[in-house]
Amino acid sequence: MNTSNNKISLGEIERAQQNIKELVKHTPLIKMLNFSENYQANIFFKREDLQRVRSYKIRGAFNKIKSLVDDDHVKSVVCASAGNHAQGVAQACHFLNISGVIFMPITTPMQKIRQVEMFGKDNVEVKLFGDTFDESFYIAKIFSEKNNIAFVHPFNDKKIIAGQGTLALELLEDAKETIDYIFVPVGGGGLASGIISVFKEISPKTKIIGVEPEGAPSLKTSIKNGANTELETIDKFVDGAAVKKMGDLTFDICENYIDDVITVPEGKVCSTLLKLYNEKAIVVEPAGALSVSALDYYKEKIKGKNVVCVISGGNNDITRMEEIKERSLLFEGLKHYFIVPFPQRAGALKEFVVDVLGKNDDIAFFEYTKKSSRTQGSAIVGIELKNKEDFKPMVDRMKRLGFLGEYLNDNPQLFQFLI
Repeated sequence: MNTSNNKISLGEIERAQQNIKELVKHTPLIKMLNFSENYQANIFFKREDLQRVRSYKIRGAFNKIKSLVDDDHVKSVVCASAGNHAQGVAQACHFLNISGVIFMPITTPMQKIRQVEMFGKDNVEVKLFGDTFDESFYIAKIFSEKNNIAFVHPFNDKKIIAGQGTLALELLEDAKETIDYIFVPVGGGGLASGIISVFKEISPKTKIIGVEPEGAPSLKTSIKNGANTELETIDKFVDGAAVKKMGDLTFDICENYIDDVITVPEGKVCSTLLKLYNEKAIVVEPAGALSVSALDYYKEKIKGKNVVCVISGGNNDITRMEEIKERSLLFEGLKHYFIVPFPQRAGALKEFVVDVLGKNDDIAFFEYTKKSSRTQGSAIVGIELKNKEDFKPMVDRMKRLGFLGEYLNDNPQLFQFLI
């Protein structure tokens, strides 16, 4: 591991804290009693889902834009974002009464576009371009340079990182005892870099654990390769933390100072998100559930320790809930899809229901078309179990009675058409 001089100074982050106090909320640090009991540790949530614009992104965006207004007297800014950064920039532009041009992918859900317009009001213009964030980012940079308008990067910028680091100052102010572990979601790395810059100066014994979605392990891959690496493909589901490549500045800080990086399956994130909603009425986005999802992978190490999970945001689109539930059931081993060869005779389906399914099993998906010229017809059947231990006995019954065709959960080429 190399020594890096890029870590943001404590003075810069303290100045950022003063810079943003007019707009940014001091969010609560809350002890979670049920989680503490479950993990035999003191588990605290840093609730950035309660922040203005419902995510920590307002910290960095406002610090950067206010600095541009105060120091360079700018009247307009440009950014590219598919979500929370755009909302932070929009809120900052409206508060400071400057104009902002925000590029978002054409594929951005309308709910997110409306949120940006709501926070920015007449001060922002949303431009939809490209199918991905990378395409929007590319055209936004060109627009910025062509029109000589300041560009507000979502993470690879010292002012952005300093703004995100103010979260760590609040943590240390509110914590009554030394924090042993802090779990932080990692996407572009701005939040992790800001937290690192504070804790390595004030509380160096605190272990900082970065958490990435399994489908977008940019930091873990880059550390393994010894260089900031662009991933060829990513799973965009955890959209607030799914990036192909971190910033060079944020990677340098994280590579040199983060204590560990772990990846969490997207299905596990969904299970955690539903648990937070059902048990604690906390609404988080997938990236906001990352840090809590990581606790199971550190269960032995954190016993008896003081642990903080950063809940990074709560901008969850209600239209995604069915997919979230589906991914959770699949991860938990409670939902399974099969191609089932049905004999084309009366009573075949009844035989399947009565003799194959257990008393707690349920058909959640069924698609079948009868073929008059065939003795068998295949159906796609989705089965939801109450207990994952019921899976093997059910498959054994399917084999014995001739109903087992192909198991689809392990076939990504076919499975992608179902979820």
